[in-house]
Amino acid sequence: MTKKIQSALISVFYKDGLENIIRHLSANGVTIYSTGGTQTFIEKSGIPVTPVESLTTYPSILGGRVKTLHPAVFGGILGKRSDATHLQEMKEYNIPEIDLVIVDLYPFEETLAEQQRIAAASGEPVNESAIIEKIDIGGPSMIRGAAKNFSDVVVVAAKKDYAALEELLATQNGETTLEQRKDFAAKAFEVVAHYDVAIARYFNPAHALYFLESVPHPKTMRYGENPHQTGIFYGDIPALFDQLNGKELSYNNLVDVDAAVQLIREFATGEPVFAIIKHTNVCGIASRPTVKESWDAALAGDPESAFGGVLVCNGPIDKTTADAINEIFFEVLIAPSFTDEALTVLRSKKNRILLQLKANPGNNVQYKSVLNGVLVQGTDEGNYTEWKEAGGRESTSAEKEDLAFANLVCKHLKSNAIALVKNKQLIGKGCGQTSRIDSLRQAVEKAKQFQFDLNGAVMASDAFFPFNDCVQLGHEAGIAAFIQPGGSIRDADSIAYCKDNNLAMVITGLRHFKH
Repeated sequence: MTKKIQSALISVFYKDGLENIIRHLSANGVTIYSTGGTQTFIEKSGIPVTPVESLTTYPSILGGRVKTLHPAVFGGILGKRSDATHLQEMKEYNIPEIDLVIVDLYPFEETLAEQQRIAAASGEPVNESAIIEKIDIGGPSMIRGAAKNFSDVVVVAAKKDYAALEELLATQNGETTLEQRKDFAAKAFEVVAHYDVAIARYFNPAHALYFLESVPHPKTMRYGENPHQTGIFYGDIPALFDQLNGKELSYNNLVDVDAAVQLIREFATGEPVFAIIKHTNVCGIASRPTVKESWDAALAGDPESAFGGVLVCNGPIDKTTADAINEIFFEVLIAPSFTDEALTVLRSKKNRILLQLKANPGNNVQYKSVLNGVLVQGTDEGNYTEWKEAGGRESTSAEKEDLAFANLVCKHLKSNAIALVKNKQLIGKGCGQTSRIDSLRQAVEKAKQFQFDLNGAVMASDAFFPFNDCVQLGHEAGIAAFIQPGGSIRDADSIAYCKDNNLAMVITGLRHFKH
């Protein structure tokens, strides 16, 4: 059933894209009601507009918190045109029919992100009052009311749908079909649902279901971890990355990309860091004065494992670096920016995935499915809670830098984890072993495989040493300094070995298990 739009209520935060719509409405003789800044915008466009206050007989009050919450507004939106009683009551109380509602929502998520950015930069607490003021009340209510009454009302709840409405107004002279109105209503409910979930998640970030519910359109993958498994992604990749080249991200790509981004978050500031991820573990990472030097050192750490890996960097990719990277096969490259010349080189392989990181995820919650439920935990933030020099000597300034670097790298290896670092370059690692000594043996063998000199290197362990065997084996291989969280009932054994052999040992008080 077609209906002609004869009146419209417009109250939006984002005005861009609105001018052509109001001109179409005016040309079709539509009565426009509006509020505040939107009313001013329409008036400046030279289009006749009626203030909502003329319906409600109340001005905007309480600092703008209350302006449309009134029966004259909601009656006009919710009144059923096919119901004689509704029509009689609307006439009795002088409530006009409202056929089109264009209302978007206060930018809650944008404000939250901005306040978190300001707080992080200043070291001050988040300005919660600024965030709370962006919780819209009237907007969601009007949108839900109009969407509920889609039999009679068209509702547009986001600026991304302005173009669809403009086309409809231009081609159908203000008439709409029931199917079109229902389609707009479905989109409107999705907008409000996403908005409510974002707010609920702010108040209770640990609620796992909020994550799944906040994605209106889950993405079906080609398959899961293996071709015979199904896969679905719940998330918003475009919010984090611009994909500049390559095929669609697979299930396994996403798992590795997540590991890569979580790692590079640790090195948001300071000199360039380049890392190579394979099966969610770091197989190469280094920090050097330039991006190219960082890449060369990261690759040298384990050139075999780098084949087919996911690469990530905290600095811009230039042509010199791109030429070097282009020599190996890799699945994904993530960086904050690429020069045009670098993109020309890297796009030579059409399936190669290039991701420009727009924003770090910043999530403080992690989810994992187990049994028939979901585990939720806070992210493993930080490097160490204390820096306790417990060995036979204090670590040197160079060792301190390597120890702090190694501890962060070790944090992103699967337990049991050992990282061997020299001059801020990962030269050996052991991970995913059932005993810590086996992880260390694996790390030492990796270093020897690529002919690294372990003399003067440092060792990080993601958890305490239950015995002094790891310290002894490390020492015999050339390790000069150790970093570990401590907490074993036999910490004294490892500490005593370091004291007897003039080795440095730092106790951090912070375990970094990663199962």
